[in-house]
Amino acid sequence: MTGTLYVIGVGPGDPELLTLKAVRILREVRCICVPKGREEGSSTALNIVKKIVDMAGKEIIEAHFPMRKTRGPAQICELDTKWNETVETVLGILNRGTDMAFITIGDPTIYSTFFYLYDRLLELNPSLIVEIVPGISSITASAARAGISLGLADERIAVLPATYVRDIGAVLEHFDTVVLMKVHKVFDRILEVLEETGLTGKSVYISKAGMHDEEVVRDISGLRGKELSYFSVLIIKK
Repeated sequence: MTGTLYVIGVGPGDPELLTLKAVRILREVRCICVPKGREEGSSTALNIVKKIVDMAGKEIIEAHFPMRKTRGPAQICELDTKWNETVETVLGILNRGTDMAFITIGDPTIYSTFFYLYDRLLELNPSLIVEIVPGISSITASAARAGISLGLADERIAVLPATYVRDIGAVLEHFDTVVLMKVHKVFDRILEVLEETGLTGKSVYISKAGMHDEEVVRDISGLRGKELSYFSVLIIKK
């Protein structure tokens, strides 16, 4: 019998934000698949889990997911090779009847690495049992740490990757709250738009929400030109 694949959101960084269900499953499964952006790097998701779940006796599978833009056939081929290697590894373990947990930072349904694999897994095994266990997202964790309500009554909320900066002015015009994720590379460009629209005073920058080195910055103008964290969120609340 094929094992069950549990896709578990481990939250934004604070291990106490793991759900009871996530902790139970992580303690029960024998195998955990750990996504990594770099082959030589460590896994933030695994570091979160280690603080609350004993890893003794568990099989840890590291899956390298190169998170970079593709520019040509060679790069696309490399990415496809990496995805396929992970799919084959995961299916091989599940096919021997072993339950596996695939862990991901935040919530699995919001900009998650897992869904790059989801369709391929089901294509190869349509009967595969996949259970998605939601986690607290960096969006809600950041709002909580900043003491901000994302939406009340009929207020409109937009959540966007920061790469959407080309139309940020129009988004700000039509939504009451705008959440920009991973702003580290384009922050200065966003700041220019906020200054032009008079919204810098209504913006809060949060990095590494829930981690030990978390930052909440309300005077965002002071961040111009600085090297910012990959785990960064900017909330604009009009």
